Amino acid sequence: MTTCPFNPFNLLSSGIRFGGYPYLKIKDMAHNLNYNEETGKHSFFSVKEKAWHGLGQIVEQYPTSAEAIRYARLDYQVEKRPLFTNDLNNALADIDTGIAIPKLAVPGYFATVRKDNNAVLGVVGKDYEVVQNADAFTFFDAIVGGGDGIQYETAGALGSGERIFITAKLPGYIRVGNSDLIEQYLFLTTSHDGFGSITAAFTPIRIVCNNTLNAALTSHTNCVKIRHTANAGDRLKQAHTLMGITNSLGAELEEVFIRWANVRITDKEIKQLVQFAMCPNKEVLKNLKEGATDNLSTTYKNIVDSVYEYSLSSPTQQMRTTAGTVFGAYNAITGYFQNVRKYKDDQAKFKSIMDGTGKQRGQAAFDLCQSFARHGADALRLN
Repeated sequence: MTTCPFNPFNLLSSGIRFGGYPYLKIKDMAHNLNYNEETGKHSFFSVKEKAWHGLGQIVEQYPTSAEAIRYARLDYQVEKRPLFTNDLNNALADIDTGIAIPKLAVPGYFATVRKDNNAVLGVVGKDYEVVQNADAFTFFDAIVGGGDGIQYETAGALGSGERIFITAKLPGYIRVGNSDLIEQYLFLTTSHDGFGSITAAFTPIRIVCNNTLNAALTSHTNCVKIRHTANAGDRLKQAHTLMGITNSLGAELEEVFIRWANVRITDKEIKQLVQFAMCPNKEVLKNLKEGATDNLSTTYKNIVDSVYEYSLSSPTQQMRTTAGTVFGAYNAITGYFQNVRKYKDDQAKFKSIMDGTGKQRGQAAFDLCQSFARHGADALRLN
């Protein structure tokens, strides 16, 4: 098991609702949801709200894991079967002769096949271990001890069922003050086609502005990747321990954010923090250290000005928890990528925030805010 850069953007075409995000509608992209011709239904469910594609099952109450599997049509088994190819003579033979020529086994390779409809999902090696769809849900159930705390919001399958995804909300909130609430979300995706690992990520969403606060603490990773090899199923059950996705992680983030909300920072210091957090490369950092602002590009300076303006003018930045505080400075940067920055399309936005520039700048801001909360303005003196 390794930590990983979270990269679920390729699933956007399925219309996943992730935390504060609306269902993302990607222009000119098919939804790619699995369609079962026998039942006439798509493998997708959502709680209360329809996805942009209008497909799948809409339920009014948060389901149990067993119900979620059934609603999303994920109640199928996958197995490895030996892989064969035709002998050349067989391929060229006259099929009307009735002469059967044995097929040749492909050593070390297997097909992954759905048992319900015999759909071939992929080709894998001998060490590949199938992780059944139901086992993926045990990851979430294990976090809250199998209780009723997990709220499954969406789940579904793509293609022929070779890739599945699950989004779920953890119980409770991260509270920063009386009214500044942060919801705690989990996202998991896995595949049966031999491409990609089991990936799970923890992402808090600030309700008031939909900001994605997905920076990692030094004591915890917020994303894990599990390979489809021996004991993958057992490691999936234990992934929550390694990720720290328990009440302890939420409590630790809550403690951090509450402390930041009580640390004052001046407008000038916010501007400096934004400059360093949004720094794209070593050359810009060198110019900032030397005070050579004339050497900074217009594009960079405009971005900094936009973040700074958002920090001072957004209504969500005028709350008691954010106005003139380190928590506000952090949210100015995450809020810029969520609410201000222009993107080519929603796919580019999601990729940036979850696994790109937005994620990187947010992590830089998080680390700077941690340092400022401990050391004050000295954290901004880069000598």
